[in-house]
Amino acid sequence: MYAVVKTGGQQFKVTENQVITINRLSGEEGDSVEISEVLLVASDKETKVGTPYVPGAKVEAQIVRHKLGKKIDAFNYKAKKNVRKQWGHRAALTELKITKIAAGK
Repeated sequence: MYAVVKTGGQQFKVTENQVITINRLSGEEGDSVEISEVLLVASDKETKVGTPYVPGAKVEAQIVRHKLGKKIDAFNYKAKKNVRKQWGHRAALTELKITKIAAGK
């Protein structure tokens, strides 16, 4: 069984016991999280597609850890003008372990 969920403006195909990395969620490590924005639930017997969400479907997950993503460096300059600007960014991320997929009604 798998599901397609929407969280943090992104969509993920998840199965039970899978670990996914998403944008930072509030909560401590070990806390349970429920994702109710389920777009699709599929098993061997049937597939439920939501319009836009599957009614009653939910995915339960547990926060494994919070971390920072890979550093992104950027640099701008203008030739012959002595203008230079450098900056960097590291995204705040959360690792989730999917514990249960409930298909709903």
